[in-house]
Amino acid sequence: TVFYTAPTAIRALMRLGDEWPAKYKLDTLRVLGSVGEPINPEAWMWYYEKIGHSRCPIVDTWWQTETGGHLITPLPGVHTLKPGSANKPFFGGDPVVLRDDGSRCEVNEGGKLCFRKPWPGMMRTMWRDHARFIDTYFTVYDNLYFAGDGCRIDEDGDYWLMGRIDDVVNVSGHRISTAEVESALVSHKKVAEAAVTPVPHDVKGQGLYA
Repeated sequence: TVFYTAPTAIRALMRLGDEWPAKYKLDTLRVLGSVGEPINPEAWMWYYEKIGHSRCPIVDTWWQTETGGHLITPLPGVHTLKPGSANKPFFGGDPVVLRDDGSRCEVNEGGKLCFRKPWPGMMRTMWRDHARFIDTYFTVYDNLYFAGDGCRIDEDGDYWLMGRIDDVVNVSGHRISTAEVESALVSHKKVAEAAVTPVPHDVKGQGLYA
């Protein structure tokens, strides 16, 4: 009754065509889930319409092995779902999106996803290497858990994950998520998969290569 998979798998199914899911009886499905990477709106809509028959909510979850459970996720029937957004913080989570200097980002400004307080289920150390645990997660910002992911918060307070922070490129001072560029590329009907990577640029600092 629940189908929980990654956006990469969803895009692979899209490539097979709409006739593939049409062959199967899917009316027992109640909830669809997405995990592992930001889901592009095109894949979200296909998943919702072709797999869920426009009746199953999509729970786009953000979590890490280190977090011990979901920390940003919509609640079906409670939150308004937005294609591509993980929606709201889950109970116990206290996320914040920050600039490099530690100040809070404005609405729809991309930054680094951090958590200000402990939450139920969080990891407490690394086996026999507590110093590495502190160095990995708590040194980018003093006394804040840094998730390693980019994020922005829209005007409704919904969270939009931008992928690993290494996937956020600075072009002429503008922070551009490679995941969002990839999403734009795969919106074309003849593009099934896309990969975007930064390249050095003499003028802009970094450019994009797809």
